[in-house]
Amino acid sequence: MQSQNKFNFNTKIVGIIGHPIRHSYSPLMHNISFELSGLNFIYLPFDVPASSLKDALKGMVALGIKGFNVTLPLKEKILPLLKDVSEEANIIGAVNTVVNEDGILHGYNTDVMGVIETLNPFKDELQGSTVTVIGAGGAARSVIYALIRYFKVEQIHIVNRTEQIGESLKEYFSVKMLFNNFKAHPLMPPDLVDIFKNSKMIVNTTSMGMHPNVDDSATSIPESFTKDQIVFDVIYNPVKTKLLKIAESQGAKIITGLTMFVEQGAKSYELWTGEKMHVEKVYKALQSYMTL
Repeated sequence: MQSQNKFNFNTKIVGIIGHPIRHSYSPLMHNISFELSGLNFIYLPFDVPASSLKDALKGMVALGIKGFNVTLPLKEKILPLLKDVSEEANIIGAVNTVVNEDGILHGYNTDVMGVIETLNPFKDELQGSTVTVIGAGGAARSVIYALIRYFKVEQIHIVNRTEQIGESLKEYFSVKMLFNNFKAHPLMPPDLVDIFKNSKMIVNTTSMGMHPNVDDSATSIPESFTKDQIVFDVIYNPVKTKLLKIAESQGAKIITGLTMFVEQGAKSYELWTGEKMHVEKVYKALQSYMTL
């Protein structure tokens, strides 16, 4: 590893834009990666409110910043300001990674690749199955896109606090991806036990259970889960959420959000550097920082 005194006129800058930004673990992840690889890069956080987005992009180009991640509330707002966007970003309607090529900004959604890499070990189990997705925001869109395009699931239940938003998401993907086997439900845990336990996989894409609200969960009913299920939570702090703990107690296979976080970061890293991230080493390093 190289120390920070390596930074010089040849150091390439990447980063993340969003508002607020202080909660992000992306700087830690990518700077660990650059240290492990010995690359002359640095990853910096930039707090950019939505009202300053257009000016911020001009600044990124003017300063020659190699690329950056995009987080809330900018993932959707940045699309019309980019020269082009990838297929998955266009369908999902959100960009989380931008590459600056000679002043031209290209948008991608590496959350999709994070989902794909995370769920690949379960591909055969998921094909033709019924899946429940909790939430209807940007993360839900990335998950649903991957489930339809890559895992060929049969049916998707969307569970959301506001059922109408779930219905809107259902209509969105019916048009965008010609997938019509959706059902939308309000988030009412006692009424959802049958839906949950009859799903091959349950995915939480909401912030329920995120630090410091670690006692929150979409359901606290153990009978919601079975030993034949896969339960995936996109939250990575804490690594093992209350939802995952309950599912694990019932014998379900659990997948933490830290896996997806590192995998989506690895794809961004590759787009900027042309090199592969040391995924396992980065995962272990990050795990030691997280609230367990």
